[in-house]
Amino acid sequence: MPEKKRGVSRDAIKYWAMAAMFCNHFAHVLLTPSSPWFEPLVDVGYFTAVTMCYFLTEGYRYTRSRRRYALRLLVFGLVSQLPYTLALGVLQLNMMFTLLLCFGILWVLDTQPPGLFQAVTVAALVLASLYTDWALLAPVFTILFAQSGRDTEKLAASFGAAALLFFGVNLLSYLGGPYTLPQALLHAGGTGLGILASGAVILFCYNGQRAKRGRAFSKWFFYLFYPAHLLALWLVKMALAQ
Repeated sequence: MPEKKRGVSRDAIKYWAMAAMFCNHFAHVLLTPSSPWFEPLVDVGYFTAVTMCYFLTEGYRYTRSRRRYALRLLVFGLVSQLPYTLALGVLQLNMMFTLLLCFGILWVLDTQPPGLFQAVTVAALVLASLYTDWALLAPVFTILFAQSGRDTEKLAASFGAAALLFFGVNLLSYLGGPYTLPQALLHAGGTGLGILASGAVILFCYNGQRAKRGRAFSKWFFYLFYPAHLLALWLVKMALAQ
C-alpha cells in the first residue's frame, strides 16, 4: 500500500487502465457481439472504472486544489461528450461526469457532518449518476473506497464487494436473455475479473507513488486520451463503413 517504495507507480497503473478502456471501447465500436473477441475485450475493460474510482479517492486527498480538480473533470466531460456519443451511440453523459459526481460525493462526505443533510445529498448525487456512464456503480465504488481509507483489509473487502455487486448486476441481465443459469454464471463471472484484477494490482503491486518522470505529461495524457481515442475509434468506424 502507500507506505511501500517498491512496486508499480500510480501513473503506470493508470496507463494500464487506459489500455483496458481502449480494449472495451474497441469492442463496442468496431466489433459485433458475435465476434469471439468481443466479450474478452469488453471484460478486460472493466479494470478501468473501478481503478479510476480508487484513484479519484486518492486524488481527492492529495490534490492541491479540489476546485481545479473538479473543474478539469467538468471541462473534459464537456469536451468528451460528442466523441462519446458518436463512438458509442448512447444518450447518456460520459464517465468524466460520473467521476465529477463521485468527486462531489467525496466532498460531501469530507465536509458535511454525518446526518440527514449529508445522507440526502449523497443519495441525490448517486441518483444523478443514472444519467451517466457506470450509473450507480461508480458512486458506490467511490463510497466504499472512501470509507476504507488506507486500511488494506477494508480495501480488499471493498474490491471484493465491488466485484460481487458487478457480478450480481450482470447476472440479472444475463438471466433475462437467452442464457441458461450455468451460462449466465460463467458470463457474469467474467465481468467481475477486471475488478478483481484492479484490486490485486492496487493491493499487491501499487507503491503509493507517482512516476518519477513525465508527471506533467501523464497528468494531461489521462484527460486527453479519453476523448481522443473515442474520436479515433468513431473515425475508423466511419471509414470502414464507406
